[in-house]
Amino acid sequence: MTITTFAFILTGVLLNACAQLLLKAGVNAVGAIALDRATLFDTALRVLAQWPVLAGLSLYVASVAVWIVGLSRVDVSMAYPMLSLGYVVNAVAAWWLFGEMIGPLRMAGILLILAGVFLIARS
Repeated sequence: MTITTFAFILTGVLLNACAQLLLKAGVNAVGAIALDRATLFDTALRVLAQWPVLAGLSLYVASVAVWIVGLSRVDVSMAYPMLSLGYVVNAVAAWWLFGEMIGPLRMAGILLILAGVFLIARS
């Protein structure tokens, strides 16, 4: 994998991770979403009125565009596991931004993900 291809793949992963964080920030402002038939439409409007949700959805679109470019240059069996880096980015960012806990088991999982991505990238 060339450095340019890796940059496309990593950019796609980071855009996707940022999209998740923005979506979380947006729904935090709304609160827990009840899937009640009577309030579903109003709830959807409240969610879509949050700028972080709209920004997150926009980043998803951008991440797909960048991801497609990356996929055109590398095997999917190499690119797809790189999405696991998003788990690592989101775990650390959620700890930093939202105060979510990273306990010993999560930390072990993060280290396993990093080791797996390293092995795949080296293959």
